[in-house]
Amino acid sequence: MPRILMVLTSHGELGDTGKKTGFWLEEFAAPYYVFKDAGASVTLASPQGGQPPLDPKSDAPDAQTDATRRFKGDAAAQAELAATLKLSEVDAAQFDAVFYPGGHGPLWDLAGDGRSIALIESTLAAGKPLAAVCHAPGVLRDAKAPDGKPLVRGKNVTGFTNSEEAAAGLTHVVPFLVEDMLMSHGGLYTKQADWKPHVVADGLLITGQNPASSEPAARALLQALE
Repeated sequence: MPRILMVLTSHGELGDTGKKTGFWLEEFAAPYYVFKDAGASVTLASPQGGQPPLDPKSDAPDAQTDATRRFKGDAAAQAELAATLKLSEVDAAQFDAVFYPGGHGPLWDLAGDGRSIALIESTLAAGKPLAAVCHAPGVLRDAKAPDGKPLVRGKNVTGFTNSEEAAAGLTHVVPFLVEDMLMSHGGLYTKQADWKPHVVADGLLITGQNPASSEPAARALLQALE
């Protein structure tokens, strides 16, 4: 039974807009059930522990999917989400793989979080797969390869596109653009049309472009564990 750690944001403020952000519900729920239905043991963590903030837009009627509806009827999963471990309490050695759901929140906290960066580096160095979807590839920003160079340098990657961010109206609100960051760090970035599923696996590193990529990214992570 694989042991999978899912790391969520603790950041709920959308820059200086006065609006809320957090994690994107579909990007948590779809992978969560892919893992659970495959018989995996899933542990949830966040920088501050406890209930991670939910991006209210991901809770809107037009953002609902089979996975989010399943989650809304799953009291056990809701209780699990409300009681995430603090990242400081997590022992990376206890897990076989790590998955980062997106939402805008990770751009503010996880991208520069020392414990998250150490988790990313140690997971990949130990030969274990790691996946990040949508905005979550932003958590790779400060991670380094063993040679001290950017972790994504020379790796095939994807993530939320500049045009998707423009469509969301947040190009000038976010602290950085995922597509630009990945490319400036030497990542071999590819993308599909806005909102279409796109998952890239380069060895142990798996990235997904957008919410539609969350379930296939989770399946790619399971495949990497086989």
